[in-house]
Amino acid sequence: MTEFWLISAPGDKTCQQTWDKIMAATTRTNNLSTNHKFNIPDLKVGTLDVLVGLSDELAKLDSFVEGVVKKVAQYMADVLEDSRDKVQENLLANGVDLVTYITRFQWDMAKYPIKQSLKNISEIISKQVTQIDNDLKTRASAYNNLKGNLQNLERKNAGSLLTRSLADIVKKDDFVLDSEYLITLLVVVPKTGYSDWQKAYETLAEMVVPRSSHLLFEDSDSGLFSVTLFRKAIDDFKHKARENKFTVRDFQYNEEEMKADKEEMTRLSTDKKKQFGPLVRWLKVNFSEAFIAWIHIKALRVFVESVLRYGLPVNFQAMLLQPNKKTMKKLREVLNDLYKHLDSSAAAIIDSAMDIPGLNLSQQEYYPYVYYKIDCNLLDFKV
Repeated sequence: MTEFWLISAPGDKTCQQTWDKIMAATTRTNNLSTNHKFNIPDLKVGTLDVLVGLSDELAKLDSFVEGVVKKVAQYMADVLEDSRDKVQENLLANGVDLVTYITRFQWDMAKYPIKQSLKNISEIISKQVTQIDNDLKTRASAYNNLKGNLQNLERKNAGSLLTRSLADIVKKDDFVLDSEYLITLLVVVPKTGYSDWQKAYETLAEMVVPRSSHLLFEDSDSGLFSVTLFRKAIDDFKHKARENKFTVRDFQYNEEEMKADKEEMTRLSTDKKKQFGPLVRWLKVNFSEAFIAWIHIKALRVFVESVLRYGLPVNFQAMLLQPNKKTMKKLREVLNDLYKHLDSSAAAIIDSAMDIPGLNLSQQEYYPYVYYKIDCNLLDFKV
C-alpha cells in the first residue's frame, strides 16, 4: 500500500498518551495499520483570522503542488522511455524512497525556517514549486521538440516503400544523371506483381530504355525498381504505371539534400543524447524538491487545522497511519469510535454514511479528527 493517512488528535494529559491509545486501538491486537509519529515543530500560530484564511490557501497550494509532483514524475517516465522500470529508483526524496522519507519525516529548518510566519512559509513553498513548474514547461517543450523532429525523420526512414525516404536505399550508380534526354524513375511494385512488371515495363510508354530496370531494394510487401526512359515520356509512363498498380515515386537524386538530411538526423540524435543526462538529473533533483515541499504543506495543514479544531495552547499528536488494504473500512470505524467525542456532528454524519451505501459525504472527506491522505503512487502506470 502506498497510501498513508496523516491524522492528528488532541493530546490527552500528554501527547504520548494519545499515541499509546492509537497504537493500542490499531496495531497491538488487530494489525489494522502501521503507525509512525509525524514530527511537526513548534510553528508560529499567528491570529485566528490568518489561520482561517491560510486553511483555504493551503488546500489550494496542496492541490497545485501535488499536480507538479505528478507532472515531474510522469515526465521522468516519458523521458526514460525504454527503461520505465528505472523510474521508481529515480523518484527519491532527499536520497531515500518516498515511503522512508514520509515515515521518517523531519522538518527542513534550513529551507523553511520556523521563525517565519506560517503565511511566509507557505509563500516560500508556493514560489519554489511555481518555479519548478515553469522550468519543467520550458525544458519539456525543448526536449519534446527535439524528440518530435527526430521521430519524424526516423519515421521517414521506416515504413512502407510507398511513403518512406529512399535516401538511404539508393546510390548514385542507380541513376542516369546530368542527361538532357534521359531520366531514371523509381517504381514501387508489389511482390505479387514482379513478373508482370518485368513483362510490361518496356511497353508502358514509348522510349523506355530496354533492360534498364533493376531491383534496388525490397521489404516484406514490395520491391523498388529503377527504370530509365526519355524525359518526354514521363507523364505517359506514370499514367500507364498507375493503371497497372505500379507506383512511381516522386524522387530526384540530389546528393546535397540527402547529405543534409543525414547530417540533420545525426545532429538531432547527438543533441538528444546530450540533453538526456542533464534533463534526467534536473528531473531527479526537482522531483525531490517538489515532493519534500508537498509533505511540508501536509504538515502545515495538519498544524493549522489542529489549532483551529482543538484550540490553544497547541497540544496535539500528528500521526502517520499506513492502512492495510483489506482492513481500511474497519480502521475508519475504530478511529471513529476513538475520536467521535471530538465532534459529535461529524461522527453522526459518518455513522449515517456507513449505513447508507453510495452516500458520498463530499469531495473533502470530513472526520472528527484532522485527516489528510498522502498517496505515493504518483504515476499513471504501475512500475
